[in-house]
Parts: sequence; C-alpha cells; structure tokens
Amino acid sequence: MAIAKRELVGYFASPVAYVFLVIYLLLAGFFTFTVRPAFFDYGQASLITFFRWQPWLFLFLVPAVGMRLWSEERRLGTIELLFTMPVTSWQAIVGKFVASWFFLVLALVLTFPVVITVNYLGDPDNGVIFSSYVGCALLAGAYLAISCMTSALTRNQVVSFILAVVMCLFLILAGFPPVTEILSGWFPPAVVQAVASVSVITHFDGFQKGLLDSRDLLFFLSLIGFTLFTTGVILRGHRAG
Repeated sequence: MAIAKRELVGYFASPVAYVFLVIYLLLAGFFTFTVRPAFFDYGQASLITFFRWQPWLFLFLVPAVGMRLWSEERRLGTIELLFTMPVTSWQAIVGKFVASWFFLVLALVLTFPVVITVNYLGDPDNGVIFSSYVGCALLAGAYLAISCMTSALTRNQVVSFILAVVMCLFLILAGFPPVTEILSGWFPPAVVQAVASVSVITHFDGFQKGLLDSRDLLFFLSLIGFTLFTTGVILRGHRAG
C-alpha cells in the first residue's frame, strides 16, 4: 500500500496525470460523437461507439502511462534503493501496478457525462453499459501489465512504449475480423479459433454484449497475472546481475 500510494501521489505531483486525463477524455468524446458511424447515427440509446474505440485509445495511452514504471527506476538507479527496503519484489510490482491501474480506472470513471447523456436522451440498458465498463477496466489492466513487463526490460522509456504498443497491437489483431478472415483462407478453423482466443477483442466483445462470462474474466486476469509474474522474473534477473 505504501508503494501504491507513493506511485499514485507521484502521478498527480506533476502535470503528466492531468495532461493524460484531458487527452483521453477529449479523444474519447471526439471518436464517440464525431467519427462515423457516430453516436447519433445509430438513432438509439447506446454507447456502442464509445466502447468500440476503447481498445484503440488504450493501445497508445496505456503504454504511455506504464512505460515509466520500471524504466525510470532503472535509469535513475533508484531500483536498487527500492529493493533494499523491507518489501519483496512482488510487493513492489503489485504496488506500482495497482496505483497505475487505479489511475486508469479513474480516467474511465471521469467519462460519466457520456452515461448521463445517453440516459437523458433515451432508455439504455445500463447493465450492458456497466459490463462494458468492467471490460474496459480489465482491458486497461491487461495493457498496463504488458507495459509493466516491457518497462522492466529496458531503461529507455521510448523503447518500452514501442514494445508495449506492438505487443498490445498483436493481441488486438489476433481476433480482429479482417485478420481472422484472412487466416481462415490459409489455415483450418481450429487454428484460426486458437489464434482468435488469445485476442483481447474476442474476450472484450462479450462484455460489450452485457455478458460477464467467467472465461473472459479468467482470460484477462490470467494475462495480467502472467505478465506481472514475468516482470518479477526480469527484475530478479537484473537484481542478481
């Protein structure tokens, strides 16, 4: 908790957090209400357009948040100081991750005017909206865990950002309909289905339909757990070296 609090306070001690929040909210509103098919083009009380763009917005914004988690510590040499404190490497990893995830969830919460707007204009299915927000939070957590892992790999924040974007993009495209259609022309259905099953889009779609499926929850939580475990292995390697 001490590490999480330190990390979270560090975000708001500089303009970085406020710049990120403003950029995210502006882009979310722009894509929801401007890019066609836009919110009003559907003629129904639904946030389909809002949630459709979240995987793509997170693709760049989440790695921008996570790229400094361990790269900055390694560049400044404070990672050695951190590990001399009475905390395990696992506690440090989880503390940093929880703080950053809380910050991303806060960004999602600040989009509440969109929910108020759609309820004012019509009678939406708020259960579907809630499950979609849960999916967004898990999606952001998965991207963040990957960014945490890439941040542990290098001292350079730009390299960490690029690696995280590439890995997250692969997890999107693996289940993207145009990609699966191309693969279906080259590989048997079982292979295409196996590739699509590792895609965040495949599992995020269930939340957008209002389904809190345990398989989708397990996928995101397993992805987060695996990448954080890998982060621990990488950091222990640096520590031993």
